[in-house]
Amino acid sequence: MSTRSQPRSGNSLPASDHRVWHFDVIVSDGFVLTEAAAVVDALRTTNRVLATPVFGWTYRSENGGPVQSLSEAFVNTEPFIDKPAADYAFIIGNSDPDCAELSLGLVISSYTYRNAQVFLLAEAASRYIKQRGESASKLSTHWENSVILRERMGLFDADNAIASEDGQIVTCAGMSTTLDVVLAVIRRHISAAALMTVANIFLHEKIRDFSTRQPFGGDQGTTTGDRELDQCIEIMQSNIEDPLPISELVAALGISNRSLERKFRTFLGTTPNTYYRELRLAKANNLLLNTTLSVGEVGLACGFSNGFSSLYKSFFGITPFVIRKQRRAKCFKPANV
Repeated sequence: MSTRSQPRSGNSLPASDHRVWHFDVIVSDGFVLTEAAAVVDALRTTNRVLATPVFGWTYRSENGGPVQSLSEAFVNTEPFIDKPAADYAFIIGNSDPDCAELSLGLVISSYTYRNAQVFLLAEAASRYIKQRGESASKLSTHWENSVILRERMGLFDADNAIASEDGQIVTCAGMSTTLDVVLAVIRRHISAAALMTVANIFLHEKIRDFSTRQPFGGDQGTTTGDRELDQCIEIMQSNIEDPLPISELVAALGISNRSLERKFRTFLGTTPNTYYRELRLAKANNLLLNTTLSVGEVGLACGFSNGFSSLYKSFFGITPFVIRKQRRAKCFKPANV
């Protein structure tokens, strides 16, 4: 039986010759297990729900063999092939937007040439966007990666959708939204009732469409349940480089300083100033680890005109210079260490 029609991981097909839609799940060292599991478990669960399973999958990597996830779990993979027969390929992210293994232009072309649709998740989407340059405007990646791309490229303008289609290529935010993307693909091949059953098994209330905005990505506030608090956090997220004084925030919200203080303490257990500072420090940490901006430039990009290093150390317990040095040492560690 061909790879295209042979499900892996213990699934078996009935003898009848029915159409099986095959997915290649492409991973590299340090892949995000959440994303890989969202693809495979959605397919596995759908096969369990249907009287006749209709989905198969194969894990693939550049060289084949066991590949370790960032969570230290392994999957066994088959190597890439010149003429893939899969209907869909999902390229899983790995928390490193600079990972050379995610530069898969020829592999992607081998799928699209044979009319497969290719889904690039998170960091894999970032590599594709970076290579496309200005023509990649409005494509999607995880919001963390969007921040990095803006700092590096300047021109990139992500729309913060969970996924964006670019012909046969779909760029995706990844993480938990991977399940929404896979369910949207599954919807093409099974009944609405069966799809609802699968979603219910995952306790997934609503399948978000591709245009849904990413939560927590700067475009959209949190979901604390308090309208003014969510609006305040959204304003903070949109004003990282030039932080607003609390007096301007309460004026924009139309509430008192005391009311805002109470909301932050009730819902988040902190003060507005502390929350805002930690939000900016979190972005600073992201830029520090994932860009070549100098420590001073990182501080300025996050609204710290002075005292950035001491603030960073007081919060993270390590100086920005030391953590960047550690990061570089880790990136250049030999693969067999």
